[in-house]
Amino acid sequence: MPDSLCNIQARIAQSDEKALAELYQQLHKKLLHFARLLLTSHEIAEEIVEDVFVKLWCNRHTILEIKNLSVYLYVAVKNRSLNVLSQKAAAIANAPFDHLAFTIEPVTADPHNLLITAEMMHTMQQAIQSLPPRCQIIFKLIREDGLSYKDTAEILNISVNTIDAQMAIAVKRICMALNIHRPLLSKKKS
Repeated sequence: MPDSLCNIQARIAQSDEKALAELYQQLHKKLLHFARLLLTSHEIAEEIVEDVFVKLWCNRHTILEIKNLSVYLYVAVKNRSLNVLSQKAAAIANAPFDHLAFTIEPVTADPHNLLITAEMMHTMQQAIQSLPPRCQIIFKLIREDGLSYKDTAEILNISVNTIDAQMAIAVKRICMALNIHRPLLSKKKS
């Protein structure tokens, strides 16, 4: 966990409301988007994320027991989302998320992304949106939210090998859509 999150976590344990506000500022948007992927309702997703932060504050005396605050919050949002969908919770928890309908929002513009043409970005977004749902959610958590394979596996309750395989599929399909061809590694020199 980054030092800044450890620092924020320690400050929250000391009842520092500003630290909670900083944590909220850092993770609210990502957690909200994650909840929306599961729920497809912005209002319910917003409510869940708010509840998770309120519960974290109410239980701040035990916050130092949390090893990875970011993963903890993602898991809390996932669990609350599944509780809201109570009649479907068992199926969603055990399913590979292939039945969820969601879209990947465009990546926030940064200097690197500004260099890519609008047409390429559009093609890339279409490629991402055409990925199978499970592949989309894994790609989003790793590439857009910056989570590690291990953290993503923990959040989705699947193996790191599955994450690796799904990311390989995503990268291959996106490269194909952008007409980026990697040289064959097994090709022998003549």
